[in-house]
Amino acid sequence: EMANQEEAEIQISELDLLSSMFPYEEEFAVTDQLALAELKHYVENESAEVPSSKIRFILNVKTEVSNASMVEFSMACALPFKYPTVLPEITVRSSLLSRSQQILLNSDLKTYLMQNFSGEPCMLSAREWVKDHAAAYIDKDLSSSSMTASDATQSEVTMFTRLWIYSHHIYNKQKRKNIIDWAKDLSLSGFCMPGKPGVVCVEGLQSNCEEFWSRIRRLTWKRILIRHREDVSLEGGGHAEIQKQRKFPTLEEKCFDAHGARGNHMDLGQLYHFLEEKGCADIFQMYFGVEGH
Repeated sequence: EMANQEEAEIQISELDLLSSMFPYEEEFAVTDQLALAELKHYVENESAEVPSSKIRFILNVKTEVSNASMVEFSMACALPFKYPTVLPEITVRSSLLSRSQQILLNSDLKTYLMQNFSGEPCMLSAREWVKDHAAAYIDKDLSSSSMTASDATQSEVTMFTRLWIYSHHIYNKQKRKNIIDWAKDLSLSGFCMPGKPGVVCVEGLQSNCEEFWSRIRRLTWKRILIRHREDVSLEGGGHAEIQKQRKFPTLEEKCFDAHGARGNHMDLGQLYHFLEEKGCADIFQMYFGVEGH
C-alpha cells in the first residue's frame, strides 16, 4: 500500500513538472482527465480504491531535421500504476516515419530507458532522447543494410493488440456482416454485441487491428470510438505466441437476452459475466462507468 502511494505521488509530481514546463496544450496534454482525478483522489485520501485506469497523455516534440525544417513527433504515453518501478508505455509517431522506421525508433527508445532508468521517473529524459534522436530515423534506409527483410517482417509481427470499440448502437445487418467478415479476413478474434450500446472487441496483430479500425470507422455511425486499447509486445511474434495472447477463439456475434421494443437493449449483467469468464471484467467499467456485478 505504501509503495503504491509513493508511486502515485511520484506520478503526480512528474505530471505537475511537465505541465509547468510545457504549459501549452499543443506541447503537453493529459488525454484522460478522469484517470488523473482518480489518481489525485487516491493520493489525497491515502487509502481508497487503487485507480482503475492508467494516466494517458501526449507530449509533442518539435525538432529540426537535416535541412533545417521542423518536424513534430508525437509521444503517446501511458503510466502503468506501478510506474516508475516499471517503465512508461510510450509510442512515438510522426507522419514522416515509415512503419519500420517507427518500430525501430520505439524499440531503441525502450532499450535506452531500460538501460538507464530502472525505477526512476524518466518522462523528461524520454522526451529529450526523442528530441535529440528521432529525426535521424526519418532518413534511415531500412530496406538494405541496417535491417534485413526478415527483421522487418519479424518486427511487424511483434505487437499484439486488443481494441475495445464502443458504438452508440449497432443494428444495421450489413455493418454486422462487415464486422464479422473483416475480422475473419484479418485473422482477428473477439466478439461483437449488437444493439444499443454496441460493443466490438477485436484482437490479433497490431497492424490488422489498425486496418480493421480504419475500415470500421469509415462507415457512418452516430458515435464510435476506441474505449480502451491493449498492446503487448511478443517475443518472437510467431503464430503460437499470438494464439497464446488471445482471449477469444474466433470472432462471433454475442446477443445477451435482448429486451426493449426492438429487442435491442442487451442484458449488461450477462455481458459482465461473459467478460468475467474471459478475464476482462475490468473493461466493463471502462465502457459503462460503473462496477459490474
